[in-house]
Amino acid sequence: MTLTSLLRPDRINLDLKAKKKPEALRELVQMIRQGDDSELLLATLTKREELGSTGIGKGIAIPHGRSLLIDKLEMAVGRSTKGVEYDSIDHKSAHLFFLIMAPPQDPGNQYLITLGRVAMVCQELTKKKRLFDPQTPDELIELVRSLEEKIR
Repeated sequence: MTLTSLLRPDRINLDLKAKKKPEALRELVQMIRQGDDSELLLATLTKREELGSTGIGKGIAIPHGRSLLIDKLEMAVGRSTKGVEYDSIDHKSAHLFFLIMAPPQDPGNQYLITLGRVAMVCQELTKKKRLFDPQTPDELIELVRSLEEKIR
């Protein structure tokens, strides 16, 4: 499974409005689920954030969690040009967000594998300072595809 197989243009928002972590999580979750389901997923992510921030630094956050509401691995991506106060490990704003949600039972442990792939792609993105290059969801998907091929 590749990251690009999980990415869909309708689940990529390159213009998040959020200024703080809870707002960013809400915008990301609503790309995956609406209504009561989105509130339950948001609660799951909020509990996960209480264990430690998923803001990994250098402008990147990878919020993630498991939920019975999810029957297969799902991903949403958001970007904020202004940045979001996210309590990241480097104490800087987060700009690019990869939300990963998975079911509790995960055949082949794809959840952890996907987390690792996202981290490697993000490392390349920050190394080359390409967070703000994509102007459309399709451009972001293509950039991720090229970076994934490079790190294989």
